[in-house]
Amino acid sequence: MDCIFPFIRVLFAALFGRDDTKFIERIVKEILTIVGRVPLSVAKYPVGVGSQVENVKPLLSMSSDDVRMIGIWGIGGVGKTTIAKAVYNSIADQFDGCSFLANVRETSNRPDGLVHLQKKLLSETLRKENFNVLNVDQGANLIPDRLCCKKILLVLDDLDHGYQLNALARECAWFGKGSRIIVTTRDKHVLTSHGIDWVYEVRPLDQDEAFELLSSYTFPGNQTNDISSRHIDNILGYAKGLPLAIVVLGPFLRGRSRGEWESTLGKLAKSPIRGINSVLKTSFDALEENERDVFLDIACFFKGRKRDYVTRVLDSCGLHTLIGIQTLIERSLVTIEYDSIVQMHDLIQLMGQDVVKTECLDDPGRRSRLWCYDDVFEVLSEDTGTNAVKGIVLNLTTRKVLDISPSAFTHMRRLKLLIILNAQISGGPICLPNDLRWLEWPRCPLSTPVYVPKKLVCFHVPDSRIKEFGGNLKRFRNLKFLNFNHCKLLICVPDLSEVPNLEILNLSRWSKLKELPSTSKLLILI
Repeated sequence: MDCIFPFIRVLFAALFGRDDTKFIERIVKEILTIVGRVPLSVAKYPVGVGSQVENVKPLLSMSSDDVRMIGIWGIGGVGKTTIAKAVYNSIADQFDGCSFLANVRETSNRPDGLVHLQKKLLSETLRKENFNVLNVDQGANLIPDRLCCKKILLVLDDLDHGYQLNALARECAWFGKGSRIIVTTRDKHVLTSHGIDWVYEVRPLDQDEAFELLSSYTFPGNQTNDISSRHIDNILGYAKGLPLAIVVLGPFLRGRSRGEWESTLGKLAKSPIRGINSVLKTSFDALEENERDVFLDIACFFKGRKRDYVTRVLDSCGLHTLIGIQTLIERSLVTIEYDSIVQMHDLIQLMGQDVVKTECLDDPGRRSRLWCYDDVFEVLSEDTGTNAVKGIVLNLTTRKVLDISPSAFTHMRRLKLLIILNAQISGGPICLPNDLRWLEWPRCPLSTPVYVPKKLVCFHVPDSRIKEFGGNLKRFRNLKFLNFNHCKLLICVPDLSEVPNLEILNLSRWSKLKELPSTSKLLILI
């Protein structure tokens, strides 16, 4: 301002015949405020950004002079920050002061991080330096004191906790008429708990946009060389519209041969790329223990299953599934699609599975969850399972032989979930672990007598070799579901009136059962 002020003063005096220093200083400050707003760098190739910016703008209601907070919500890497930058650039000239606070989550975790953000907010919106803020509470008083009469634009990027909003934009009354506050987050509950009702959910790129973005990075001049459309489709299928994945993979694949593309695709099928995985894993790291377990069970076992089924199974294993799934939805880790199907982005699923694999890279018997045929075969045939194993779900698309050691489950004392589908079992008699809660095992090789773990909730063994289901069941207070469908050898089921929580007994297509169990509060399917 020092270099431009003398020129403005001379020009003003020549035009208007007066030398009003204070008036001129005010004009100069306004000019420098406008001139000094350098647009934010949005993206090298902002494919698909423009249309999403246009979707955000109606939420801002720029013609209104109220103070409005809006949210931009979505999974990591979907482009929330990019869209917020583009919106910021398009409307910044309509405000008295502007501030874009990037990486709020990361910065607020540092010592005095929130104080630093408060200082930056004040400095950028008021264009002054050296605000003396000693602590967060003082900053929370200073912000409304200085900004309550100024029309400001504030972007709070990547929040994950309400305390960050309380420190930086607690109330609309903190800011002058016409102010707009934009919050980007992966956690929708951060917005709703703060009373932010206008929320835009960022969508992934559609197929055409994804191809355009990949081509921009990978094929300059639209020269695809010898890369086939199949290879390109496979990469796009892996990314599933996530811009981050394309931005990472595109430059990596640029100039590579067809063989290198095929090798990359093979690698991606086994493990996620670190640069993508680290961004997505941030959401997982912020979860509480219950939500982590629900997330990992869905990622490893239950993606694509109905919500009610997933809830029944995981509740039986001691998890609080209802709030767990809702939290995962709010944090953009899980979605509920048509017909109540639980889904998640493929890259988020890979991230979750990678979390489990890295529990012990070389020994699957020391991991919490097993779902791959080779790992399950190794652990059950070689008796290498440990107390770390909480769940085994093997759902084979084609029938394969599974060799099970008689002592396979001996050391898996924490195993709560066992589902084996479409496997041809070989091996001797086995003993189920006592902590087992949910058993699904069509064509189960168990016969009589059958030891039933006392904490069992579901015993689903259709088309099995079971002959007799007996013993004293008074202590089995958790048992809810019994399925003996098509158990041709079954001849005896005891009096189940002693099992207080039993809901369903399926005896369809039995042939040798001599007598129905005695009970009055049970749905019997025959």
